[in-house]
Amino acid sequence: MADFQRNSCTNFLCTQKGMLLFVEIILCLVILTLYGASTSGYISLSLIELILAIIFFIIYTCDLHTRIQFIHWPWTDFFRSLIAAIIYLITSIIVLVERGYRSRIVAGILGLIAAALFSYDASITCPMRQ
Repeated sequence: MADFQRNSCTNFLCTQKGMLLFVEIILCLVILTLYGASTSGYISLSLIELILAIIFFIIYTCDLHTRIQFIHWPWTDFFRSLIAAIIYLITSIIVLVERGYRSRIVAGILGLIAAALFSYDASITCPMRQ
């Protein structure tokens, strides 16, 4: 059983979606840390996106998306990525316009990178493309 779970996790991490979710989790964690060091107003965005990315990572890794049939997972993941991209773009622009500490500027730049990453995730996840 442990071999199956390890192989399933390794197999998912080798896919494009697995790598995207892993990078999203790491990027959200770094941005959360930088926002926490500079301003506490935008921590909730990174925290919510971090939690959602971890939940989707677990769902896809454990192959729960095939077992839970009443939720349309591609649309759910698409809207998660799209909303995250829009919100990261808006908050990053606000943070960069306000200026301030270096950690705030770095968080704003990483937020723009996260917005691009989430936009790419939304574009490859879009159910209309499949």
